[in-house]
Amino acid sequence: MNELERQLRDLVGQSPLTELTDPFPEPVPIRLLLKRDDRLHPLVSGNKWRKLKYNLLAARQQGYTTLLTFGGAYSNHLYAVAAAGQTFGFQTIGVVRGDELAMAPRNPTLAHCEQMGMNLHFVSRDDYRRKDDPTYRAALLNQFGPAYILPEGGTNELAIRGTAEVIPELIAQFGAAPDYVCCPVGTGGTVAGLVQAVRAGALETQVLGFSAVGGATAIPGLPDTDRYWQLLPAYTFGGYARTTPELLTFIRTVERRTGILFEQVYTGKMLYGIYALARQGFFPGGATVVAVHTGGLQGRSPLLDE
Repeated sequence: MNELERQLRDLVGQSPLTELTDPFPEPVPIRLLLKRDDRLHPLVSGNKWRKLKYNLLAARQQGYTTLLTFGGAYSNHLYAVAAAGQTFGFQTIGVVRGDELAMAPRNPTLAHCEQMGMNLHFVSRDDYRRKDDPTYRAALLNQFGPAYILPEGGTNELAIRGTAEVIPELIAQFGAAPDYVCCPVGTGGTVAGLVQAVRAGALETQVLGFSAVGGATAIPGLPDTDRYWQLLPAYTFGGYARTTPELLTFIRTVERRTGILFEQVYTGKMLYGIYALARQGFFPGGATVVAVHTGGLQGRSPLLDE
């Protein structure tokens, strides 16, 4: 075991599995548990940690000392990569969408990235659309030098391998496979890993992915909805990073009743979706439902504290 593997083993263990008793504004007939991936690491938390785990090992094994990745001005992924770089000894470069931001005051996400030592490289939206173009990536490497490239959002095969580990962990903790496992969906890496693990184990569990992005109808690399999973696009509240007073009020209520913080971009929408479906009779009475808290609390709106 090399030093990085030891660090990963020692710094991050299994996340807690917590039962939520009557967390919603009205009681619903399900047993709800929360997989607390927000507790994995103080900065590199949630699904971002799981997506980075095997990528960090691959970068070290391949001799890279620099990580290069992509994201918007409020990207949880950039935030996590910057923190992981400082924690595990990598230089980091963040290619940020929007060249107009270069001279603007830094928002808390980008300020954190720079505090963690990340070199922010602001590009036009047209250039950013080329982020997956091999020619454009080659130009970036020519400019910055050798680097291990992570995609926007961190989703690749190694990321899916990391997120798949949620399923055996929670089965070991709960003592059985739950009826449903729910997670928010952005780029789809987390739900893809969950489905992969459920399908590999031929489990009776169904994975429910709650889209945080308007218009999402499919996940790359996954077949259309089948008995193992569903993508639910009805609870986006207007699209990515958008919210409504109704959603904010709901999240405040859940936080007050549970003592656990959530955010309005991903986890809050998932919880609202679970609540709405339970009230509609989607779940069989007494069904065991596990919700994965994917972290991202750095993006929590100050409006939730009003």
